[in-house]
Amino acid sequence: MMKLGWKKRYADILKEFNYSEKKDKESAILLNSILKESNANQKIIRLIEGKTVFVIGSGPSLLTAIPVLKRYRKSIKIAADSSLESLVKNGIMPNIIVTDLDGDEDTLKKIAKTQAIFVVHAHGDNMEKLALAKKFKNCIGTTQSKPFSKIQNFGGFTDGDRGVFLANHYGAKKIILFGMDFGKKIGKFSKTKKIDRETKLMKLKKGENLLEWLSTITKSELFTTSKSIKGFQKISYKELDIIIT
Repeated sequence: MMKLGWKKRYADILKEFNYSEKKDKESAILLNSILKESNANQKIIRLIEGKTVFVIGSGPSLLTAIPVLKRYRKSIKIAADSSLESLVKNGIMPNIIVTDLDGDEDTLKKIAKTQAIFVVHAHGDNMEKLALAKKFKNCIGTTQSKPFSKIQNFGGFTDGDRGVFLANHYGAKKIILFGMDFGKKIGKFSKTKKIDRETKLMKLKKGENLLEWLSTITKSELFTTSKSIKGFQKISYKELDIIIT
């Protein structure tokens, strides 16, 4: 089922970024043909429903967040794939990875050997990468367009904000953001090329706008340790223990 109100926001994304809905659908059909039947959805429900969930992006503040995240190894973590390489190098293993497969492929393959769940997103520009999903034993597929068969749509645009929409969809009690800054500075972990900087900043702004919208309709309590976001309570790392309990 598509989130109420998402259709209009998807139409805005198509117009603003000059994307093709036809290609998005073609990509989703391809991913659907690749994915095997699995119980990944049930696993995600058990992980997230009624829990406090960390969602981790690759913004500049990830650098300061990593030592903090190390102290919360048992917390449920959803990570955007651009943050993965740094997290894994520091011994932090996410429970769920949200990816459109443009992150470090070696790291994705390494995590594929664990029990981590992959949420692979299909869009018009990543059809040639979707075969990588065959290596993920715990995997679900998502699209920005109409969901069908094994392909779902929780809302969201970038890997980071899709992680927040995912946590909301599966009924997280509290969602806490790390390394999700949505500012004018692109974190070094995202490895964005200089020629792509303007587009990346546009995407970050769109992601922030979508989270502001989500904050008006979600039942989850929303917090951020990164940049202030309308509808999210800004907290310090020192307040985490109080928020989590």
